[in-house]
Amino acid sequence: MSPVARAGTPVGVLIKRYIAETYGAELPHYSVSIIRGKGLDENAILYILQQHGTEAKLQFVDGWTGKGAITRVLMESCAGFYNKYGVALNDDLAVLADPGYCSGTYGTREDYLIPSACLNSTVSGLLSRTVQRDDLIGPGDFHGAKFYREWLDNDYSNVFIGAITPYFAPVRKQAVAVAEQMQASPPEVSWRGMRDIQTLQTKFGMDNINLIKPGVGETTRVLLRRVPWKIIVDTKSNPNLRHILLLAEERGVPVEEYPGLAYSCCGIIKPLTGGEAE
Repeated sequence: MSPVARAGTPVGVLIKRYIAETYGAELPHYSVSIIRGKGLDENAILYILQQHGTEAKLQFVDGWTGKGAITRVLMESCAGFYNKYGVALNDDLAVLADPGYCSGTYGTREDYLIPSACLNSTVSGLLSRTVQRDDLIGPGDFHGAKFYREWLDNDYSNVFIGAITPYFAPVRKQAVAVAEQMQASPPEVSWRGMRDIQTLQTKFGMDNINLIKPGVGETTRVLLRRVPWKIIVDTKSNPNLRHILLLAEERGVPVEEYPGLAYSCCGIIKPLTGGEAE
């Protein structure tokens, strides 16, 4: 199992523990970097295959889907890896939440706040986003990441895991039933979320689609860390949006309802000089 650093790391830990508790199987677990514009950390994948053999079945895991950018990068990276090394990797990105409708393996398609979306490194092993820079990373090195050692006293990674694991047993029967149903009738991967984003882009006349941040997690980050222009919600009565409405009110950001949205909400960033956005 290879969670995608960093949002996939705590999810991967939970999955590993669930499988151990439910099935008595101890699965190898690695956090692997994947970066838009650069792809998977090929050196890390080669290392994993060296440890477990080229026949090893890797399952990539992440926290949630937004526009599906990482899903597309994974698909492209796996295709490139096969062309380069002749090893076929499973390009299905399993996620906890798939409000973007771009994964075939997910826990839910409900759009709600996942702690690692707003607490970042403090629930993800104190690791920053991964980085691959030629001045820091050599051709034979793994991708890098900053480790926030100075935040050790504020690390809630194990607290987060410890808070969730007691709920494994109460939901196990239901989880098995849902999994069996999904196996019998695989869900459609429609990329509905991306179509909704494109509709919003047209509606608001935006040149840069990256200024639209879909989902509760990304919208929370927009309100905490960016300069928001407006917030789009499916309905203001959505219980998952109470903190979004509170933050928007505190910052004086207008909130507009857009019924039928795949996501619970989207945050739209105010274009700055040049209209750039991450």
